[in-house]
Amino acid sequence: MERSLNEKCAVVGVFDHEEASKLAYFCLHALQHRGQEAAGISSGDGKQLYTIKDRGLVTRVFNEQKLATLQGRAAIGHTRYSTAGDDSILDAQPVFARYDLGEMSIVHNGNLTNAQEVRDALIAKGAIFQTFMDTENLIHLIAKSDEEKLLDRIVDAVKKIEGAYSLVFLSRSKMFAMRDPYGFRPLSLGRVGDGYVVASETCAFDLIGAEFVRDIEPGELLVFEKEKAPQSIRVFDPTPKHCIFEYVYFARPDSDVFGKNVYLMRKNMGVALAREKPVEADLIVPVPDGGVPAAIGYSQESGIPFEMAIMRNHYIGRTFIEPTQEMRDLKVKMKLSPIISMIKGKRVVVIDDSIVRGTTSRRIIRMLKDAGAAEVHMRISSPPTTDPCYYGVDTPDKDKLIAANMSSDEICKYIEADSLAYLSNTALLQSVGATESNYCTACFTGEYIV
Repeated sequence: MERSLNEKCAVVGVFDHEEASKLAYFCLHALQHRGQEAAGISSGDGKQLYTIKDRGLVTRVFNEQKLATLQGRAAIGHTRYSTAGDDSILDAQPVFARYDLGEMSIVHNGNLTNAQEVRDALIAKGAIFQTFMDTENLIHLIAKSDEEKLLDRIVDAVKKIEGAYSLVFLSRSKMFAMRDPYGFRPLSLGRVGDGYVVASETCAFDLIGAEFVRDIEPGELLVFEKEKAPQSIRVFDPTPKHCIFEYVYFARPDSDVFGKNVYLMRKNMGVALAREKPVEADLIVPVPDGGVPAAIGYSQESGIPFEMAIMRNHYIGRTFIEPTQEMRDLKVKMKLSPIISMIKGKRVVVIDDSIVRGTTSRRIIRMLKDAGAAEVHMRISSPPTTDPCYYGVDTPDKDKLIAANMSSDEICKYIEADSLAYLSNTALLQSVGATESNYCTACFTGEYIV
């Protein structure tokens, strides 16, 4: 897809393990696809918390020496792509603070829709903010709570916020994990040795050899204490509205998200797309890497051969990193290249997971036609992206979303395709065995939950 829809963030927590910080590091490495802007880990040894965070990839921020300073049997971590806040190191997570009950760190995946309202109220009462992150609101809400115990303060705080959040809190001796009542963002529980791990995606469990236990439920708070099983507290009644875009693009294909394997869901989307929007062609070609599973499904259902006729250079940065359109165009050429001998003279169906601005799709189609393709048909394994997301995805404003401002025929002409078709919203939901009652599709429908 065009990388104008930027990933959310990833959170991880490891509790009661002798190498907690190292396991957190490896989990963050597995979750790097969810955020490449900054990374951080806080650990606790029962006496104090230790925190290291910086801008850059996980492998840049941490090394053996730094991890050795993150002592203790508990650790939480975060990889970030900003959805609220700016590029300052102050806006990297975990967010750490000292307050009347001691020390605490927080990591957060999502976006609080009432963040400014809460912030203004806290400032009016004398709070001083150091960052622009939604997450810092929680530090102040907890610090200013009238409750005596941290658990009760956390419950008190989350009842004052709205929006999307998967949260992991670390005190000197306990860890807490919480999902919003809608379950917008994924968060799973696993066992590792005699301890526990929570993470945004199950691919993190596979890397460290953890056993998947279950998803943390929407509205559920888990409390981790030494030598005890996690305590489950139902803070809110669950009203599931999972983010459908986790299946479309964000999650890694080898993860199980919302109880289902991502790769299989994407393959199902391709099958449904072939049934809904068939086309006579010689080759099915995915835009790597996001379009691959859907392209396989489209090929198997249609009987048209699948070929990896566009090669990706994995050593080139993501196109959304560069701010100017000229640099985005250059990076498309640097990152993707056609296999001319496979494409020349062929009718090609290009499969991608979405079109956001349209510029990358146009470059890809021009590239294929320059390589000698007789026809290039574009098929998208999701509905048109017409509306911004306010629940943790860094979406362009509506006036920059091409599907919000052009018809499908106009988009087809703009990207210079011979035909263009999208998967319908109904078929998308059927592909993942879902209904509109338990998934959020606001980016396709404009029907917002909160």
